[in-house]
Amino acid sequence: MPETYLSNNPPDLFSNSKQAGCKVPPYLAMETTFYIVLNIRTVAGFESFAKFFIGNKRDFAYGLFKELKGSPDDSDDYVLQLDLMETKENLPLNLQMIGCTLDQLAENCKIIAKETFKFFALQQTGPFI
Repeated sequence: MPETYLSNNPPDLFSNSKQAGCKVPPYLAMETTFYIVLNIRTVAGFESFAKFFIGNKRDFAYGLFKELKGSPDDSDDYVLQLDLMETKENLPLNLQMIGCTLDQLAENCKIIAKETFKFFALQQTGPFI
C-alpha cells in the first residue's frame, strides 16, 4: 500500500513534520541526531536562523560544543545564542546553550565547519571521538 500524505505536496524527506506533507520513515524517526541551532534576539524573542547538523555521536557533539566561544551563564543577555540540540525518537531536547557576540559567532561557525568536516570526511577520527 502506498504512503499517504497530509497534503498534495510532494514529500520533503528532510523534514520530520507532518505539516510539511510527509511521513517520516521509521528508520529515521528512531535515530538520535545532534545539531547546533543559531538564534538571534528579536522584539518577539529569540528566532532561529541557522542549523548545523553535527551527526549522531554524543561524545563528538558535546566535545564540539565545549570548544565554542561564548558564555553559558548569561546567554539571555546576548543578541546571539547557540543551542546544542538532540533529537531522539523525533523529539527535540535542548542540551546546552551559550550566548555570543558577532565575532564569536564567526569563530564558532569556523570551528563547527572545520571539526564537522574532519569528523565526517576523515574517517571520523578527531579530537572529540
